[in-house]
Amino acid sequence: MAALDADSPGAEECLEEDEEELETSLEDPENESAGKPAPGGRSCILTRRGITLRVLLKDGLIEPGAGVLSIYYLGKKFLGDLLPDGKITWQETGQVFNSPSAWATYCKKLVNPAKKSGCGWASVRYKGQKLDQCKAAWLKKHQPNAPAAEESLVSEGEEEELAEEEEDEAREGKIAISEPALGKKLEEKSRKHQSKSLVEQHNADNGPYGKRPESKNRTPVRYCTLGSRDSARNPHTLVEVTSFAAINKFQPFNVAISSNVLLLLDFHSHLTRSEVVGYLGGRWDTSSQVLTVLRAFPCRTRLGDAESAATVEEEICQNLFLRGLALVGWYHSHPFSHALPSLQDIDAQMDYQLKLQGSNNSFQPCLALICAPYYPGNQGMESKISPFWVMPPPEQRPNDYGIPMEVELTYVQDGFLTNDVLHEMMLLVEFYKGAPDLVKFQDIWSQEQTYLDKLKGSLASRTPKDQGFAHVLEQIYSLLKHSS
Repeated sequence: MAALDADSPGAEECLEEDEEELETSLEDPENESAGKPAPGGRSCILTRRGITLRVLLKDGLIEPGAGVLSIYYLGKKFLGDLLPDGKITWQETGQVFNSPSAWATYCKKLVNPAKKSGCGWASVRYKGQKLDQCKAAWLKKHQPNAPAAEESLVSEGEEEELAEEEEDEAREGKIAISEPALGKKLEEKSRKHQSKSLVEQHNADNGPYGKRPESKNRTPVRYCTLGSRDSARNPHTLVEVTSFAAINKFQPFNVAISSNVLLLLDFHSHLTRSEVVGYLGGRWDTSSQVLTVLRAFPCRTRLGDAESAATVEEEICQNLFLRGLALVGWYHSHPFSHALPSLQDIDAQMDYQLKLQGSNNSFQPCLALICAPYYPGNQGMESKISPFWVMPPPEQRPNDYGIPMEVELTYVQDGFLTNDVLHEMMLLVEFYKGAPDLVKFQDIWSQEQTYLDKLKGSLASRTPKDQGFAHVLEQIYSLLKHSS
């Protein structure tokens, strides 16, 4: 694969061309004047800026190896292989980078698209040691009379960020960084054991049956009141979403969603008092920057059953492949509270967005949907379904939570219910039959309306006008009434 250079105006990256020019002169076996005054030229052929990985490799200060390079940024860890020619292969995708600066900038932009530079030599570590310390060791060996260090090339804001990266690395030994498998589980089956699935992620937080306490009175907070991360803060704290217009930005992508997608996930969310989760399949058009969501894939597994989760997700993987769809997002429910993300949801979505980044420089969004079927504050019978996306925190405040952004979408009314959707609905009814947290649909929901009336009322607005499948829906409703 061709070497990739991250194109950025950052100070370190601007040095890449200098590094490559210097490498040519350093590899000349007749050039023995490295580190000595050059007549008629600069007083020193190699400055601190001019030292490259190839120089350090040639002098034996570092050695090639798999996974010897690492970057920690905003809670994320990236591993790289150091090649004998001084280039870097990112283990996640196999991409090759010419320098630490190019690799660092690329990885940081995946997490934070607003990132301008990578502070490569200060951010990348070789076997736990910063590369700029390796530079200092080279200078001490070859230029003992030179000043101990040049003026720092890192800006004040970057110094603050690098300090946060050191804290991230210190925490790495104590807290395992969560790597939910939204993209990995379904796209890299050979590496399943290295990451948590969507179901496992929720199970870890919600206990047996994945049932979170029915906190009907969870009061949302504004993002601006959160401040820096606080381990004492309740991870189930709900956060109000922010509109792109409110921060004078445009939504970076457009979304079109099928009515059948909303119908199926709404139906799934109504069945149980516990949270449910599922995946979203669709297509991403890079030319038009439109994300089209065409299919919902409910996870038919109890959140406490990690063993069946792998089987269910393997089935979803095959369904995506057979339909020529890509994984484009996920959904989950808040049965009795606001359709707003919790702090835990925000962190999970940030992880999923990183997982779904393309294997090249292209951007691919990941959409999150929250369905609140039984929240008392909903208007009428229709469930509230909220789409959101997470913007990384400001660069100068890397330890803040991500910002949950409200996503505007275009609703596409399907002409009819597909057999896929109807079959999935039948499977869901069968799966939850007899479950202790199954909603009792014959019970009264509000005034004289039952929970079954509530379900029908919510799905009515998402049901195609073609009534050819009405009798099948009635059969499903009848099954639900008897099974509960």
